[in-house]
Amino acid sequence: MIWLALACHLAGRVAYVGYVWIALGRQQADGWWTRRWGIERGFARFRRGAEIVMALDAVTFVALCLVGWGTLPPAVPRVPAIILGVMLVVSGVGIKVWAARTLGDKAYYWYNFFAPDLPVAPAVTGPYRFLRNPMYTVGYLQTYGFALVTGSLSGLGASLFDQGAILLFYWCVERTHFERAVKRAA
Repeated sequence: MIWLALACHLAGRVAYVGYVWIALGRQQADGWWTRRWGIERGFARFRRGAEIVMALDAVTFVALCLVGWGTLPPAVPRVPAIILGVMLVVSGVGIKVWAARTLGDKAYYWYNFFAPDLPVAPAVTGPYRFLRNPMYTVGYLQTYGFALVTGSLSGLGASLFDQGAILLFYWCVERTHFERAVKRAA
């Protein structure tokens, strides 16, 4: 059962990162979404797809942790793991919400790929005052925390995979898009 849950989650993460990567790559390369539906409708269509694969990713992660409940080695003391896990969940969710509110709803879903004429500048308020990328770094603490709370070894492994996948996306797609936009504006 745990292997099936792990396979489902890994497929969910690949679907999420893959969909966003390919969709934004096509939009950046030739305006695939906006050419067909315009800026707002193209963005809305992309966003609906992104919301679906993000939800699938989250549900499969929670399911994986629940199926893997109590699989951490006995060397990991249960009560401290739960306390640390709760602290990580609260911190990660807090940072993620703070960062999302700082960026705004559209930026959270990569709107600048759809409206390339909008000015692009690095965020310098909220958690961005302290961290360059709080969303994909400490914003992932809740996944590690939930895995600790459930005592799920597979959840900890999935957290590492998930964060690695989103950071790879950031480096290959999001960061390069942002750097091109800043150069274009200069």
